[in-house]
Parts: sequence; C-alpha cells; structure tokens
Amino acid sequence: MNNEEELTGKISTNSKGFGFFRSPELEEDIFISPTDLNQALNNDIVSIKITGKTDEGPFGTVTDIIRRARTKYVGVVDSQSSACFVMLDDKKAYVDFYIPQNEQKNAKHRDKVVVELTGWKKESKNPTGKIVEILGKKGDNDAEMRAIVIEGGFEGEFPSEVEAEARKIKSERGGITESDKAEREDFRSVPTLTIDPETAKDFDDALSFSKVSEGVFEVGIHIADVSHFVDFESKLDKEAYERGFSVYLVDRTIPMLPEILSNDLCSLNPNEDKHAFSAIITITKEGEVKDRRFAKSLIHSNKRFSYEAAQETLNAGSGEYFEELSMLNHIAKKLVEINRKAGSIEFETDEVTFELDAQGRPIKVVRKERLDTHKLVEEFMLLANREVAKRMSTAVEEDKADLSLYRVHDVPPVERIENYSTLVRALGHKLPLTEEGSVTSKDLGEFLATLDGKAEESLLKTAAIRSMSKATYSTQNIGHYGLAFEYYTHFTSPIRRYADLVIHRLLYKVLKGDSITQKEADFYFDMIPHLTERESAAVDAERTSVKYKHVEFMLSHVGDTFEGTVTGVSEWGIYVEENETKAEGMVSLRSLDDHFTFERESYRVRGEKTKKVYRLGDSVTFKVVRADLDRKQLDYELV
Repeated sequence: MNNEEELTGKISTNSKGFGFFRSPELEEDIFISPTDLNQALNNDIVSIKITGKTDEGPFGTVTDIIRRARTKYVGVVDSQSSACFVMLDDKKAYVDFYIPQNEQKNAKHRDKVVVELTGWKKESKNPTGKIVEILGKKGDNDAEMRAIVIEGGFEGEFPSEVEAEARKIKSERGGITESDKAEREDFRSVPTLTIDPETAKDFDDALSFSKVSEGVFEVGIHIADVSHFVDFESKLDKEAYERGFSVYLVDRTIPMLPEILSNDLCSLNPNEDKHAFSAIITITKEGEVKDRRFAKSLIHSNKRFSYEAAQETLNAGSGEYFEELSMLNHIAKKLVEINRKAGSIEFETDEVTFELDAQGRPIKVVRKERLDTHKLVEEFMLLANREVAKRMSTAVEEDKADLSLYRVHDVPPVERIENYSTLVRALGHKLPLTEEGSVTSKDLGEFLATLDGKAEESLLKTAAIRSMSKATYSTQNIGHYGLAFEYYTHFTSPIRRYADLVIHRLLYKVLKGDSITQKEADFYFDMIPHLTERESAAVDAERTSVKYKHVEFMLSHVGDTFEGTVTGVSEWGIYVEENETKAEGMVSLRSLDDHFTFERESYRVRGEKTKKVYRLGDSVTFKVVRADLDRKQLDYELV
C-alpha cells in the first residue's frame, strides 16, 4: 500500500462529516476528513488515494464517486427560513438537502418526505434534491413507519406489472390439476396442522403426523411451494430477489411477494388444498431419524392453531388434535436434548409485543411468553433445514448437483474468545479453550448451562452472544457453529426469504436429476452479497420500528423510575434495558458523580474515586430523563 495507489470500495460517513474507507484488502480503515470527502455520502462506492499516515492510522482523500449507494432518502422538511431544506433521517448523513421552489411539491414545514438527489454543485455546501413523496406529518405513525421501510431500501407497494403477473398466475395455475395429482405425493387425507402467531396472515409451514409402527412416526414438514408459482427471472422473481426478505415492523408487514401469493395462493391456509414441498421424516418417539425423503406434495391443513391455542390444548390434556400435538411436542423435546448434547447453544432472548391505539401509539408493552409450542415448531423446522442441507451436500459431492446454498455460522474469532475468556476468569470461572484459543460449541454450551441461576448468568450469556460470528449464506459448507449442525440451510420460509426459494429450486432439480443452467449458477453465486445486505437492512428496519415504539412509549414516562439491567458499557455510557418493556436507554458517564473509566476486556466501567463498578448483567434502578423520537434514543439516569 503506497500513497500513489488508488483504491476502490465503500465509504462510511458520520453526522460530523468524517469518513472511513474500508476494504478487505486493508488491515486498517482509511480516515477521510470532512474536507476530503468530496461530496461522498454514506455507503457510496468511491475511489480514494492515501495521502499520509499518523500514529492513529492512514488518511486519504476521495478522488471519484463510482456509484451512489442510493438516490432517494427520507427526511423532514425545514422551511422556516426563505429557503427549503430536508434534514435526513439517516444518522450518518452530514448534510441537508436543498430543495428549489419548483421541486417542493407543496410540502409544508415538518412534513416527513422522500427526497431524491438531483445534483451537487462543486461550489455548493448542500446537495440539491426534489421531493418525490410526502409521507405525512413528522410523528404520525404511518409516516414514521413508512419512513423506516423506505430508509431501509424497501418498497411498500409492488410495481403494477408485478401485481398483474401475480393475478395471472393465480388465474392460470391456482387450482389443483390432474397433473398435480399424478406427479405429487398426496397428503390430503393425513392429519395436518399449522401453528403460527395469532396475527399471522401467511402460513409457510404445516406439520402432518401419522403412526408407522409402535414408537415410530412419519412427520411431514410441509412448506409452501412458492417455486411452483414463481419462475426464475419472472417479474415476480426479480422483485422478490430485490427485496430479499419480508420485513416485519411493529404494526405492519412489508411482504417479499404480493399478497395474492403470500396470503392466498402460496399460503397453507386451513381447509384448502395446497401445493407444498415436503420433507417427510420417519422418526422415533426418542427423536431418532430413521429415514427421510423429499417430494412435491398436495396437502390440506385441517386446523389453524395459534401458538397459544395449541399450548392450551397441550395444557388441558385433551381437545382437537391433542394426540398429534402431544407426540409432536414429546419428539421436539427429545430433539432439543439430542441437539444440546451435540453442542447446540441455546441463546433464548426475550421479545416484546406492543398494544397500539387507533393512532398507532403504544399504550402497553408486553413480554412474549416462550411456549412449548414455539419450540415444537422451531425444532421441526430445524430438522427439515438440516436434512435438506444433508441431501444437497451429498448431491454436490456425488456430482448430481452443481451447487447448493447453505446457512453457515463460523467459529467465533479467536480475539473475541480471548476477551470473553478474560471476563470469565475475572468472575471466577474457566472457559475450556482449545489449543488454538477457541472453544467448541459443545464446550461453550455446557459451560453456559453451569451458570443457570447464578448472579453472573445474564452477564456471561450476554457477553457470549456478543462474541459470536454472524450467520450468513454461502455456497461453501462450513457447518453451523451455534446449532452444532454439520449441514444447515434455509428451506422452510420461501414466502418471506428469497434464499429458501432458491434452495427449493435446487432441491427439485436434484430430485428430478436435472442440472441448472450456467446462467442460474452464475446468478446464485453472485446473489449472496445482495442477500446479506438485504438481510441486514431488514433486521435494522425491524429493530428501528421497535426502538421507535419504545421511545414513543417512554415519552409518557419521563421522570418515572424503573428497574433495569445493564446490557452494554462503553467509553461514553452505560446501556440499560428496562426489565419489563425491554426499552433500552443510555446512562451518560458524565451524569455520574465520579469519573468512570471504560475497561474493555472486563466489560465494565469503574469509578476512579469510589471504585464503583458497573458491568454487563448488573441490576440497577434508573429514571427516564429524555425520550428523543427524532434520534430514537432514550436517556436514563441512575437513581
């Protein structure tokens, strides 16, 4: 790396106008000062030249903007002065957009809008834009939720040509044909159930259950056959690929597929004959898999259970489909035991649901209860995903498939495990490390199990989660560390994840003995970075909607006192999560009576005079002092 070399890659900016250029080829980030950004915006693809180096690292200048990350942004109109500007919602934006009078679209002060970048003169401090959509008034629930969707790069509405193609497919392929009956395995006479959230509108999966012999059962894990309706490179397929995922906000779903497919044609609705793609597992009551096969199928869901209704049936010990639910639950518990012994790590996290009023404002926050029926469904989905991955891996190894798509989870980075091990030792425990300085999932799972009920349980489990690598998609199988599965993929949610649609297509090719085209192969290899980015955007949008509602809920509780748990520490503050609502805010270190120092390796801050220590997992009492909806931030003070 030299000062004359030009590098191309993505730049990250912040609200202060600094930038950082990151590249896998570089060991350290390149710092870009505000005067050297040269109009680059967050996530743009740029060329840079390294111009020098200090003790803190190299610095450089942007020489060219290769591609804008986006051209449309969300923001709030500021038209108090003679000029009109849009202040962007993006926390990493360092400039406002100037809007000429003829491009304001009658937007008023404090309107939430979508603005399109139209230019940026070299001599101008601000880029120029035009307002393309008025979402509503700032603070209005619908406007704020739509803003989160658009800011994440998702679209609420489908293009008219995509909707038209969906309607045409329903009219031409919606029914069960004679060829369907001849070519598909028929499960319509086998007791079949769906178990989903009470508010679910689309049903990806169903379970059928029948007895084979004493103690041996056949469980059909039936998944909506989206690939039967969505052809490769069709308008629907291209739109689903661009979205990548369905997005689940607090008050709405932004589907990957139009509702005529997601809620109707593909959805495994009760009392309707449906096309499915099935993993049929022969399994003992002890959870031992004796046989498995995969087939396109026809099913008929006899009963639509919510998780709560299914749990009530189990708790009552009788009721409609009790025998099936009871044995499925028994087998699921055995699968949990088997997976745990193999090294599967269970990181169960609390989730909340919001009760909203007619205007979408949160009036109550309730923790979701974790039921046996949740785990029942999860275990059979995990089983199907694992067995499909095994089948595809075998096909690839035997040259009967060109490629497969895996959901992989790498071992944790050694440096993170070193830091975690230091914390574990500081609390009087010992982490069983390998010679390479890592830890096996089995050893980590067993270690975490020893913490049950201890004061440091929450601290060490939270820190363990933060030490993990991130799960991702790959055509190369390296296994799934967290699940302790040698083979794993995503097969069970093709209505809401594009990757599952891909694995359906690949598996069907294997079952038929067909090969994919070179065009398909190139597309599948190239799509992984896109799916990774879309997954991250979907998760961020969902978290942002939850954060917004948490802040909105706490607006009416400023000044109130709560009990909470320390969930993070940093150089500038202590992050605290309220125990019941899970609303997280920050206690600024400057608000404390002592000067506190951040001790990174110990996950704690320590007071210089008082020697008081705050660390992950500590219980604290705090007061809400500020709820900032613009920044989606809560400020707390310790009591």
